[in-house]
Amino acid sequence: MPDPTWNPLLREQLTWHWTHQLRDRLHGLTDAEYFWEPVPGCWNLRPRGSGGVHIGSGAMSIDYAFPEPDPPPFTTIAWRLGHVVVGVLAMRNAAHFGREPTDYHSFAYAETAGDALAQLDAEYAAWVAGVESLGDVGLARPCGEAEGPFAEYPMAALVLHINRELIHHLSEVCLLRDLHRHTPG
Repeated sequence: MPDPTWNPLLREQLTWHWTHQLRDRLHGLTDAEYFWEPVPGCWNLRPRGSGGVHIGSGAMSIDYAFPEPDPPPFTTIAWRLGHVVVGVLAMRNAAHFGREPTDYHSFAYAETAGDALAQLDAEYAAWVAGVESLGDVGLARPCGEAEGPFAEYPMAALVLHINRELIHHLSEVCLLRDLHRHTPG
């Protein structure tokens, strides 16, 4: 049996899910779904200056607390997409693939569902292209200081982690859309 080429296999784990299970389910996401708070006390995106602790640089900010409350608040589709776009993808794209630096405090969060999906698509495309650019040799190199205590782990471990994070959180978004669709009123 020939040695596997790991880079395409790692990318395919995510791109298959994106293409066959996820992205079509996000098509047509409405602002009502995006901002929907199914229970009291949700963390969401909110207009700047609306009270509470929020971070971000644009017209919208994301609910935030450190340390996180116990139990943590339920999060909306808008909050979850903000987390995926910024904390899972954009910060990693900046740290490893040349994107301009960003973080939760400096990011301009989307004001609409359509803008959020455009942000998601752009960061996803940059991530997949960045992983492809690593080749198999790049997957073996250490992640580096941007990954804190995981600095010595190989980039392949980071790719697997990001794949898990995207599949997990975006599946939650799809489930929230289903719940919204089946909730009376």
